[in-house]
Amino acid sequence: MLNELSWGVAAAVTCLSISNEVTYSVNFAEEMAVVSGPFQKVSLSESHFSGQPYSVSVLKVGYCVSQADGTYRADGTITLITGPRTILVDTGGPWDRNFLLMTLKDRGLKPGDINFVVGTHGHSDHIGNLSLFPTTVMIVGYDISEGDVYLPNKLAEGHAYSIDEHVSVVPSPGHSGQDVSVQVRGTSAGTVLVVGDLFECCSDEDSWRDLSINPAVQEISRQEALSTADLIIPGHGLPFRVLRN
Repeated sequence: MLNELSWGVAAAVTCLSISNEVTYSVNFAEEMAVVSGPFQKVSLSESHFSGQPYSVSVLKVGYCVSQADGTYRADGTITLITGPRTILVDTGGPWDRNFLLMTLKDRGLKPGDINFVVGTHGHSDHIGNLSLFPTTVMIVGYDISEGDVYLPNKLAEGHAYSIDEHVSVVPSPGHSGQDVSVQVRGTSAGTVLVVGDLFECCSDEDSWRDLSINPAVQEISRQEALSTADLIIPGHGLPFRVLRN
């Protein structure tokens, strides 16, 4: 998030359980559908999407919850992509350090086993644990680095960066100065797009513009995502399926 404490009330109530219009349980067990133009977005309770050669697992569902004192508690979604390469998309905030290490350990992984860490954008609730992965190829926004060596790429020019034929990092600007998403083809859910805060959650239609530095550009990126993805993993809510009318 660009401004953790500047989340509008709409963002908090739309993405979580305090809305009069949309009801989520705190453990995100409910499913819901939202119509967005020619698309229908259906929120899912699943967290793992198998596939060949890559599978996608949501390790932690992001959230934003309003507090009685007017502040907000928020954290970004953490996603693991496993297959020929092991890819972590967003690392949560610094407060997630122990959770992230333990969750990786439970899956038989150490930080050194991660081949790529992708930060969808440079906000603290998404890239708070980059230091756990000093030997990993880092992709944060439009920067790609290995150690202190920065690699040439064309993300800033609108071109995707291919990890292999199944996984690509694609520019998806608007929310912040530099935003990327990770596209995974061939899962049980079809093409999965891990988008950071391009979408806050399934039902963010009335709130995302307040959090965007360039709503016009982000709207284009959102429409492109809805047109190409079968399933979207947003930055602060459950995964959702995209149905095209």
